[in-house]
This record gives sequence, C-alpha cells and structure tokens, in this order.
Amino acid sequence: MTETEKQLATLFEKWSGEEAVNIVLLPASGSDRRYYRISGRDATAIGAWNSDIRENKAFVTFSDHFANLGLPVPEVFLTDPSGTSYIQTDLGDTTLFSRLTEAGLTGNVRDIYRQVARILPHFQINGKNNLDFSVCFPRAAFDRQSMFWDLNYFKYYFVRLAGITFDEQALEDDFNTLADFLLEAPADFFLYRDFQSRNVMLVGNKPYFIDFQGGRKGPLQYDIASLLYDAKANLPESFRAELLEIYMNAVAGIMPFDRSTFLRHYYGFVLIRILQALGAYGFRGFYQKKEHFLQSIPFALDNLQHLLDNHHPDTTFAELENLLRKFTKSETLRAYAKPTLKVRICSFSYKSGIPEDESGNGGGFVFDCRALPNPGRNEEYKTMSGKDSAVKLYLSSKPETSIFLSGVYTLVDQAVENYLSRGFENLMISFGCTGGQHRSVYCAEQLAAHLNQKYRMNITAEHTRRDFWPV
Repeated sequence: MTETEKQLATLFEKWSGEEAVNIVLLPASGSDRRYYRISGRDATAIGAWNSDIRENKAFVTFSDHFANLGLPVPEVFLTDPSGTSYIQTDLGDTTLFSRLTEAGLTGNVRDIYRQVARILPHFQINGKNNLDFSVCFPRAAFDRQSMFWDLNYFKYYFVRLAGITFDEQALEDDFNTLADFLLEAPADFFLYRDFQSRNVMLVGNKPYFIDFQGGRKGPLQYDIASLLYDAKANLPESFRAELLEIYMNAVAGIMPFDRSTFLRHYYGFVLIRILQALGAYGFRGFYQKKEHFLQSIPFALDNLQHLLDNHHPDTTFAELENLLRKFTKSETLRAYAKPTLKVRICSFSYKSGIPEDESGNGGGFVFDCRALPNPGRNEEYKTMSGKDSAVKLYLSSKPETSIFLSGVYTLVDQAVENYLSRGFENLMISFGCTGGQHRSVYCAEQLAAHLNQKYRMNITAEHTRRDFWPV
C-alpha cells in the first residue's frame, strides 16, 4: 500500500468505523488529481489526493456551501489535516457523457440534459450568496487576467504547436478586443468554470455535480456555453437551442433577466470557451502526447465553423478569425477524428483456449475472470449471457467486479495511450471464464464501452462461444 493509499485508508476508517478492505485507483482524467474507490465491509467512498492544497480547499469549501443550499453535490466526509486528501460520496461511475456515448441522444438522455440546464442557474445565482470567494483557485474572478490565461493557453499550446503562422501583434490586439467585449457582461455570479457532461454524475437518472474547484466570480454565459458546446458530446444545434431556452427560462424564474443583453454576449463566451478547450487539447495532445485528446479537435473545429458562420460574436477580430478559418479548413487537424489504433476485444472459454491474435502481435492482454462471482451457478441465469440485463445487474452489484474492471481500465488505458503515441496499429484484449458465457462476456462489453467513450473508438466486442452466439 502506498503512502497516499495509507493516508486515505486512515481517513476512511475514521469516517466509517470500518477497515478499508479495498482501495482501487480510478482511471485518470485530464487533471493531475488522483481518485480512489475505497470499500469497507458495508461502506464505500471516493478518496481524493492532490498536492495542491489551495485547490482542495476550494473544492471542500464550495461542496459544503452548495450542500447546505440543497444542491446535488458530493458530500465531503473528512479531510486530512495536511490538506492533501479528503473522502467524499461515492456517486458511481456513470457520467452524463458516458450515458450519452453508450445510449445516444435518447429521450432519457435529453431529459437529463434538460434537468441539468434548469439546475445550473441555482449554482450561479443562489450559489453565490454568502460564498467565500477568497478561497477561489487559481483566481477569484473571471476577469481580464483569467481571459488572457485562456487565450494565451490557446495561442501557445494549440496555435504554435499546430504549426500555423500568424501575426502575433495583430492576434494580441484581437485578444484585447474580445476581452473588452466580454467584460461588458454582468459578472457578479458563480462561474462553475468546467461545466460539462463529464462532470455530471448520474445516480439513476438524477444528476450530481462535481469538479467545481476552479469556480470563481463571473458571468452567466460561460457555463451554459461550456455545456452546450462540449466538443465530444457533439449535441445537435436544434437541441442546443432548446436547452439554451430552458436555461434562460430558469434564470428568469430566479431573478429579473434581460434576454437580449444576455444573448448579445453569449456567443462571445462560446468562442472563448472553445479556444480554451483547444488549448487544453493542444497541451494534453501535442505537448503531453496523450493522443486521445487530439480526437476532440475536429468536433471543436465544427463548433467553431458553425459559430463563425451562423452566430458570429458581436465584435470584430480579423487576425483571430483568419486563423480560426485556417484551422477549420485544415485536413491535418480534422484527421484526428478517428484513432489509428485498432483494438480487438474478445471473450472466450478456457475450455476452448485463448483466441488467436490475427494481427500477429502476440495476443496482448488476457484477463482471467474466473475469480469473479459466477452467475452460471444460479439456475435463473444459465440460459442467459453477459449481455442480458439480469446478468449485467448481478455482476455490476458485486464489489469484486468493480475492483477487477478498475484495474483492467487502468492497465488498458495506459497501453492505449502509449500505442497511440507510438503509432501502433493493433492491440488485442481477451477475457476468459469457465464457459465463456457470463463473466468474460460482461467484462468484454464493459471494456468496449469504456474505450468507445474515452477514446471515441468504435469497438464491438467479439464473443467466441460459438454454440451460444450463432455465427
């Protein structure tokens, strides 16, 4: 057990009164924070570790404040005296983005988005009341300095690394023009900062909100723009318009609201949010060589093109616009839409042997699922497979399954990112169990869904139990 895990285990035991039986590192996201699922005999919690104490203090302070207002956020149970770690509510693994990716834009997913659009103004308007903005990290307001951090992030990590030439002084002049325009908007609200579908957790169909530690004082427009123009979510324009209307109605139900004033600046905030996102994709993708971040670039460029052609912000920025038009036409940047790595995922029965790797690369990962609870021992599941809802519910309810899959995700994600960065073309992953019918099938399907969501792949798991799945 690492020192971090020992620290979190101690917190968990103080809070729950139970021994921490299992501590599993969760898959990494775009930040350097580390999250763990901690389980005892009956209790479970999420442990967070982050060396930046100021960022942790912001999250804990905001979480307590929002919870006291009745807003759906995780409860922080206990914080380590060092300030580097805390434990909070375990909200599961389903985000709005993962639900959207797996199910598509179904009626259920649309309804959840509508809930989210109605709840956001309560964070922004009611949430600002008596909030201690002195703990904001890294800045107390989305002011000119904040805007230039984002704009320069875009310039240095996306524009320069993409290799397209520009007039730097003219671009700086346009940045000042855009900032002047955005600073005209009323800005006495709580700006959530990273309000997007990956930061909305779903418990059933109820949304809970996380990752607001970067919040600060700012305008209303920024957060709803972040949600609606979330690149990989790729919401259709008609649905964006519906959600924007729902959001504005919700704002008007809380305070006096001038829609025309709001809308005059709204698309300017859409623009700066897209530029900030492109900076992040450039930093994580071009600079840190995390290839899957580059796959978001074509979606962001589609958003940019639609914005410039149909909802041009009410100001001029000639050099910036010329640069953005070049990006939207770049075949090189648009080629990042699909990963070059082909991942093959199989289930199999150990009675029949491990499937052959047809690519000739040696078979990749082989995971043994026989240590998991076996649904096949129950009469009611014998004629079912790991694709049937009853079996999926059975396996997903077992803590051993979550622990097993978390480990699989960590190993496979590391391999996928490494293979993408090195230009490898094939990776095979196989799951085996006794009969090749329940556990291996379930795990193969879960990994396929995970990779499809995280890396925008198009994987369909293969199941080699031929007598059960006719060819």
